[in-house]
Amino acid sequence: MDNNDILIRLRYALDIKNKDMIEIFKLGGMEFSKEEILLILTKTKDDYDEIDYDNYGEENIKCDNVMMESFLNGFVTFKRGKQEPKPGQPERPAITGERVNNLLLKKLKIALELTSEDMLEIFDSTGITVTKAELGALLRKEGHKNYKECGDKFARNFLKGLAIKHRG
Repeated sequence: MDNNDILIRLRYALDIKNKDMIEIFKLGGMEFSKEEILLILTKTKDDYDEIDYDNYGEENIKCDNVMMESFLNGFVTFKRGKQEPKPGQPERPAITGERVNNLLLKKLKIALELTSEDMLEIFDSTGITVTKAELGALLRKEGHKNYKECGDKFARNFLKGLAIKHRG
């Protein structure tokens, strides 16, 4: 699952409007026009085939990890409000380069003010059984001894569960 697909699924699940997408990216430190947002959110004609990124074309803009992390940081600010930085703290969160799926779970948990139980219910609504320990491992910092990489299946099902929760 690529970053464009994650954005498309997240936008659908939470019913985020185009103008809100522009604002979220702006809060994350990136400026995009409405047309550029639509190019990021456009599926290719070969949705389920391998995407040839060398010939991605002008009809799409590839969302890289920096763009994705900026969006997620902006989404936290969009949902929770701007937090005044403490002395010596940077104005915006730094780009960590962490794995996107793990970062997605962490940032959505913060932005949507989800508890671990809420997240477990979201996974459960899609038929995926995740224990508290597994969820904790997915939310840990990379390099921690109990860290577990979040696979595409978990991320996809979490976004599907969010859609079920928010759209009914």
